[in-house]
Amino acid sequence: MKYLASYLLLVAGGKTAPTAADVKGLMASVGVEAEEERLNSLISALEGKNVEELIAEGKEKMASVPTGGAVAAAGAGAAAASTDAPAAEAKEEEKEESDDDMGFGLFD
Repeated sequence: MKYLASYLLLVAGGKTAPTAADVKGLMASVGVEAEEERLNSLISALEGKNVEELIAEGKEKMASVPTGGAVAAAGAGAAAASTDAPAAEAKEEEKEESDDDMGFGLFD
């Protein structure tokens, strides 16, 4: 991930096709040592490709991933939690009060 992040930082900085030396130099400037094999693998995978187009393709692919209703369930849960918040707080307070001494007194 750090290799890709470095590559993308260089692209954002205006370098259209960063080389392995560019990425290695950036990483070295912040005290991170680069592994040649991983770095060369990233550079070869991105060679000749437009980063903006790759990001756009990735967004399209992510949009087609089913969420399994997690978003709807989370929204419904948040709505229920906001209406039941006072009741939940009262239950929590009762629980805390009943467990205060757990059968032991401070000066027993």
